[in-house]
Amino acid sequence: MTTPEAPERRTRIGRWRDQLIAYGWLVLAWNLFWGEFTWGNLLGGLLTAGVVLLFFPLPPVTFHGRLRPWGLLVFGGRFVVELVRASAHVARIAVQPGYTPRSAIIGVRLRLPTDLNLALTAEVLSLVPGTLIIEVDRDAGILYVHVLDVRGPASLAASRDQVRAVEGRIVAAIGSTAELRRTRTGEVDKEFP
Repeated sequence: MTTPEAPERRTRIGRWRDQLIAYGWLVLAWNLFWGEFTWGNLLGGLLTAGVVLLFFPLPPVTFHGRLRPWGLLVFGGRFVVELVRASAHVARIAVQPGYTPRSAIIGVRLRLPTDLNLALTAEVLSLVPGTLIIEVDRDAGILYVHVLDVRGPASLAASRDQVRAVEGRIVAAIGSTAELRRTRTGEVDKEFP
């Protein structure tokens, strides 16, 4: 009969696992930056990743979710559609003579304010033309987003809904069952804050 592991041992193993994963990604990134995989680049990546993790330790970000292939497919498809649509919209604004778009900065409280969810949602929003993350309030779980071409209160509400839709698709692609349930049923204030 086996005894359950002590909680501190499980967290220590989890920290080591997370550090090894980060180490591997840093080595891979180093080699990709150089553009070729050689023994010299591999050795340089191993040394550089070790120095980075030793002197600039990354905060612990644990992943408790699971990969859902259908959710990833939906996320990728919607991302491409939004990217093309937003690019066309920004291009139209750029070439439309005499049109001056109005911009706004909105605060959106996410339903799942974990570090990983905040980071992924912010990254995805920053990749879409016409939106840019200005600030992240980690403690309150709020993203401050600059949006382009705001036409009124309905447009602001639509922008907030779009941010929450991105969050929902990310959680549907990689979140745990509890996180998925929370994003589908979790109530947040419609108006900021």
